[in-house]
Amino acid sequence: MRPVPTLIGAGAIAIGAIFAILLTGGSAPLRQPEDVDIAAGAALYQEHCADCHGTRLEGQADWQSGGSDGPAPAPPHDHTGHTWHHGDGLLFTYTRLGGAETLAQQGIEFESGMPGFGDSLSDAEIWDIIAFIKSTWPDRIREIQATRTEAE
Repeated sequence: MRPVPTLIGAGAIAIGAIFAILLTGGSAPLRQPEDVDIAAGAALYQEHCADCHGTRLEGQADWQSGGSDGPAPAPPHDHTGHTWHHGDGLLFTYTRLGGAETLAQQGIEFESGMPGFGDSLSDAEIWDIIAFIKSTWPDRIREIQATRTEAE
């Protein structure tokens, strides 16, 4: 029998792939621009993301357990989490619109603790944060994530 985290990870990958296809509607996928500012992204991450996802991108305790009394705890954004399992388009949209709205646009009702930051951060600032997060991953993980972006 496979451990539960592996099954959760596999499910997250499959769901992410489905949402990426649905979000782009067959159009060209969103990709991180070339002109990102990783240092600005690090500062913005600390200001807007660290309270939930940790100052070292470590996430909240028991993030894989799910929330029996509400949304699941915030996952890590380092290489131990599932952020790198998703392409750039889904990462951007999820950050801009929030979890519930991203999925609601696809007709899926989902309770998410992830708020949308589209009203408080510019698109460029969201990309800077994503670039910062990605810059902390080992090369192999970044290569896998880039492949997933291409698959979107």
